[in-house]
Amino acid sequence: MLDPREFIIFDAIDKDGPQSYSRTYSISPAELGRYEIVNIGPVALTAQARKGDLPAEYVVDGSSKFTADLACSRCVEPYPFASSSTFHLRFRPRPELPQQEEAEVEITPDALDVEFYTERAIPLRDLALEQIQFSIPMKPLCEENCLGLCPECGANRNRETCACESSIVDERWGALREIRQAIKKRES
Repeated sequence: MLDPREFIIFDAIDKDGPQSYSRTYSISPAELGRYEIVNIGPVALTAQARKGDLPAEYVVDGSSKFTADLACSRCVEPYPFASSSTFHLRFRPRPELPQQEEAEVEITPDALDVEFYTERAIPLRDLALEQIQFSIPMKPLCEENCLGLCPECGANRNRETCACESSIVDERWGALREIRQAIKKRES
C-alpha cells in the first residue's frame, strides 16, 4: 500500500475530495544529474491536489523552496542560490495512440502544463525533483558580469589579472585576416 504522505493518490481525491501535502526532502546533487549543483539544502514542497474539470483530470497547485550552491558556468566558483517557485500542473490519463501510427503529436500552448499518467499515484519526491530541475538556470552565473577563467592560464579573472596575451586568434580566421590587411593597404 502506498504511503499517502509520500504520494498524490488520485483514488483518495476521488473518495475524500481535495488533498493537501507538505513535505521536506533531502536530495543529493547526484540524484539531479547536474554538474552545476555543488550542494543542495532541504527541499520544501507544498501542494494542493483536486479534481479537474475534465474526466480523470487532476489539478495540483503548489510551491517549492530550496537553497543550493551552484558552480558558475564562467569561473566555476560556487555561489549561493535560493529558489522559491510556484507550479500549476494538470494530470490527465495518457492517451491511447494506435500502435501502427508513429505520427508526431503537436502540443498546443494550453497543454504545456499537462502531464500524462498511467499510474494513479504521483510520488511527491519526483514532483520535488522536477521543480528543482525547472528552477536551476541552464547556465548559472555568479554575477551577470562574471569575467570567467583565462583560457591560457586558468586564472579566475574576477580575482586576479594574468599576463597572458589578451587577444587569442583562431588560425582558422587567418584567410580573413589577410583579406582585411589587403583592404587596409588599398585604402591607405
